[in-house]
Amino acid sequence: MTIVTANLAISLDGFTAGPGQNLDNPFGTGAAALTAWMFETDLPGRERDKQVLADIHANTGAHIMGRNMFGPGRGAWDESWTGWWGAEPPYHAPVFVLTHHERAPLKMQGGTTFTFVTDGIESALEQALAAAGERDVEIAGGAATVRQYLAAGLLDELVLHLVPVTIGAGERLLDGVNGLAMEPVEVISSPTVTHLRYRVNHPTRRQRS
Repeated sequence: MTIVTANLAISLDGFTAGPGQNLDNPFGTGAAALTAWMFETDLPGRERDKQVLADIHANTGAHIMGRNMFGPGRGAWDESWTGWWGAEPPYHAPVFVLTHHERAPLKMQGGTTFTFVTDGIESALEQALAAAGERDVEIAGGAATVRQYLAAGLLDELVLHLVPVTIGAGERLLDGVNGLAMEPVEVISSPTVTHLRYRVNHPTRRQRS
């Protein structure tokens, strides 16, 4: 059965990004440790981290992301901007970008096509589910986008990569999400990060056909 998932790195004090996000510092000040482990999975002792990431993405058929995750711009599009990832983004699947500004679909190398959705999170999810077929849909981020899907009761599973650092400021994942209950499903530890998998139970959770 298709599920809607999300996974984010998070600090001990609940931040998924630091303050001052910009073109040169997309994760914000002080947040480098949140993602450093992702680039060290080939080091000795990090095999479990590499396997966790592989398992998370193995059945993903489509992605959804917010505009801030696609790029730092606001307002009308600078169409020379094609994302942070170069000519071949890592998604290799359809990606639906939430935005208030129309833009034609952007086809990249490696099977990634960015489709820009201007009519809300539910429309993006409907399109992603259709594109994914029997595979899963991943809410790729950032935190504000995942928070919207949580608040709407549209997320089935959340994986938090808990990094043992504090940031002190920035963007918290769960601010303003009330009445949320999550059932622990799996805990996987490694030398630098603890992977926590939850099934999301929410009073506003909606049934999908």
